[in-house]
Amino acid sequence: MELLRPNRFFLLPSLLTCTSLFCGFYSMVAAIKGGDYFYSAAVAILIAGIFDGLDGRVARLTGSTSGFGMQLDSLCDMVSFGVAPGLLAYLWALKPYGRYGWLAAFLYVAATALRLARFNVIAETPPEQRKIKHHDFVGLPCPAAAGAVATTVMFCRFFGATGTVKHLSILLLVYLLSYLMISNHRYLSFKKVKIAKEKRFQATVGAILFIAVIATEPPVTLFVLALCYAASGLVMELYGMAKRKNQPPPSSDSGITA
Repeated sequence: MELLRPNRFFLLPSLLTCTSLFCGFYSMVAAIKGGDYFYSAAVAILIAGIFDGLDGRVARLTGSTSGFGMQLDSLCDMVSFGVAPGLLAYLWALKPYGRYGWLAAFLYVAATALRLARFNVIAETPPEQRKIKHHDFVGLPCPAAAGAVATTVMFCRFFGATGTVKHLSILLLVYLLSYLMISNHRYLSFKKVKIAKEKRFQATVGAILFIAVIATEPPVTLFVLALCYAASGLVMELYGMAKRKNQPPPSSDSGITA
């Protein structure tokens, strides 16, 4: 288990974390303005996700991980990936549904808080005591859920939906994302991907092609990517259930002796 220094403050990772917070705050300001600013609010959430991924990597590379940084990261994530996408979803698509709309937005924010609290507890648990592999997530990560909300706004804007929208599928999506965040479904983490030396060139080419595909139409490709990752937890859960169901029952010894 990685040793955290609780009282140490490190400038670079904390600055990256606060930049993520700034993007989340700007997303809320843009969402309140409404209209064409909904798209800017969605993009700001995605940028916040980039900085959120950078701060942890920089902290590990520079040996500047600390308990303070962990708590700061959780508080900033609550704003950037909880309050900001919840407010964006409500003002953009959930407001016409009245009570059901703001309850969906609140449930999303509450699920984010619960998800972050559980993540902090798991992070402080020794690896040998964890029920799920250390490189996997328990429940949908809140940046991925926020990305699903943001890319939905971008996707609808790509097909000409300017301003606010009203569609039942978006209301259901917010409820579904809230459930996935607090579920026990396993989600793959790509933080520690090990690539063999003889396959690094092929992996680099594949990464370039992957970026090129995303760059073709980002509002569409990012939306599809976000939904596929959100659904992957359910798919792996169903696959595991089917695999366990098809396993032959353990042979029982009758225990009869001569």
